[in-house]
Amino acid sequence: MEIKTDYLVIGSGIAGLSFALKAARSGKVAIVTKKEITESNTLYAQGGIASVWSQEDSFEKHIDDTLKAGDGLCNRGIVETTIKQGPERIRDLIRWGVDFTPGEKDSKNFDLTREGGHSRRRILHADDLTGREVEETLVKRVRENGSITIYENFIAVNLITDGSACLGAYVLNKKGSSVDTFLAGATVLATGGIGKVYLYTSNPDIATGDGIAMAYRAGASIGNMEFIQFHPTCLYHPHAKSFLISESVRGEGGVLRLKDGRAFMKDYHELKDLAPRDIVARAIDNEMKKTGDDCVFLDITHKDGESIRKRFPNIYDRCLSFGIDMTKDLIPVVPAAHYACGGVSVDEYARTTVKGLYAIGETAFTGLHGANRLASNSLLEALVFSHLAAKKAGEKVKKKILSVIQPWDRGVAVESYESVVVSHCWDEIRRIMTDYVGIVRSTKRLRRAGKRIRILRDEIEKYYWDYDLTGDLIELRNIILVAELIIESARKRRESRGLHWITGYPGKSRRKKNTELRKKVRAGENAAG
Repeated sequence: MEIKTDYLVIGSGIAGLSFALKAARSGKVAIVTKKEITESNTLYAQGGIASVWSQEDSFEKHIDDTLKAGDGLCNRGIVETTIKQGPERIRDLIRWGVDFTPGEKDSKNFDLTREGGHSRRRILHADDLTGREVEETLVKRVRENGSITIYENFIAVNLITDGSACLGAYVLNKKGSSVDTFLAGATVLATGGIGKVYLYTSNPDIATGDGIAMAYRAGASIGNMEFIQFHPTCLYHPHAKSFLISESVRGEGGVLRLKDGRAFMKDYHELKDLAPRDIVARAIDNEMKKTGDDCVFLDITHKDGESIRKRFPNIYDRCLSFGIDMTKDLIPVVPAAHYACGGVSVDEYARTTVKGLYAIGETAFTGLHGANRLASNSLLEALVFSHLAAKKAGEKVKKKILSVIQPWDRGVAVESYESVVVSHCWDEIRRIMTDYVGIVRSTKRLRRAGKRIRILRDEIEKYYWDYDLTGDLIELRNIILVAELIIESARKRRESRGLHWITGYPGKSRRKKNTELRKKVRAGENAAG
């Protein structure tokens, strides 16, 4: 099947959906999503969206907080643009129907909370289910829009290029097992994060770095993949599957403690439990290694029980389902892979280095976050850059797609009877990355990880060409490439800065530069694989 459209959006989180709603004003939009449309990183975002909203706050303060968190690598122009556009992009959400939690004293305004690294209360939220409120509202608006067509359970395999420009993508219909050709005037990567490259992650199973891997294979520049943010506080329980305990719990007074009850963050930073995430994650990692304990504990029992239940209803209920009453009990927590500050390099309009290809949301490296993301800036970034991308793409998109593209060639691939190979490789990749390329790294461990990952990648590539495509195989091929990009980027950065902490280079280099990786692509190479 061949589908022609003005805009092809791959991914259905806040970035992809908000882009689609705006792009639909100037053309037809096809949204490809590899599961149901609501399944995205956005759905699981608890904390909220950072934006200057009160008279006690200012753009300058938010800019300064972002630059401090970014540890010298933020693009100041991008930071200023993103933050200054924040209030209007929040109004977009309100116009679409997002219902933020109102303030207690002023029902016409919103309740604002504070998270680590922020000097003011500026996080708008919908209780502790902000992502779900945003996602479900945007999905409703998208379904109502006659210019948008949704393709659920379709997973992109590769981008289609002609050697200089992106023309669309080959996409596997997971239910029908056919590989269809999607052609578009503008292709937008909004595939979310890469958390599943690690054994412990707050991300859903879909976070396999598909957009980053496809963009790299197509010759796009990839930036700063070494900066992986580990959320300090994921629930430690055998059945919780790394359920996230929002940073807002610490923002509302939660204190990190060891098993013996000692509060330890005062030993690591002047902001104590409100220190930036990378510092908190390293502190927890260090304390766990010193004590040999499996976790630390988050304590908010000193706050009024009713206020806790009201502010964190979802977290309270989820913890209670595991026998933990957070109004009375300490919450066991561990760090887990959470957010990638790097990704597909883009300009101020979300354009990649490949003509006709855009990247937004966590898939993109905009320069906003630098070496470390300030909490709750990610949803803001997604809104701002989806708006800018839709504006720019609308000026350039071709109303008629004239390219003639050959359909997907199955080649000599046959049905696989050894799917266990896929699951074993998947497990090995995640263990290598967790053990050798985690919160604290060393040159020796990175070198060892690189050697093993290269061997695995060769095995996976052979398997990819020998056997029929499945969703699991496509994700495996993407995640091994993402792992390799993280390792290569980490080995290039010979300093400790932000989220990248390496024992052999504990200090910061005087040179502040980004890490860029790019594959040389021959004309026509990506049309096949």
